[in-house]
Amino acid sequence: QVQLVESGGGLVQPGGSLRLSCAASGRIFRINTMGWYRQAPGKERELVAVIGSGGRINYADSVKGRFTISTDNAKNTVYLQMNSLKPEDTAVYYCNANLFEEPSLRRVDYWGKGTLVTVSS
Repeated sequence: QVQLVESGGGLVQPGGSLRLSCAASGRIFRINTMGWYRQAPGKERELVAVIGSGGRINYADSVKGRFTISTDNAKNTVYLQMNSLKPEDTAVYYCNANLFEEPSLRRVDYWGKGTLVTVSS
């Protein structure tokens, strides 16, 4: 089994910053991608940013230039630095890891439980 533990959510004023972290642990053979998704009330879950093992990064258009995704591969941890936050960024943010797990070497998607980010004055 693999666990993803997120941290760093909270309440922030418009224009402020937050940094989310997500650490993966357990029977991991190799991580392919790690990323962040979000789900606002009444909306579907959407991609925020994803980073591949080779370093390739994709961002949602709505966060380009404001959010930065990065990883610490030694710690199996992904970060999301969020700057210039807007009320429309309010959502539950979920960490995702696509990986090969041990011992089966199956390729599996794992999700964190989510962390709430609220942008409000």
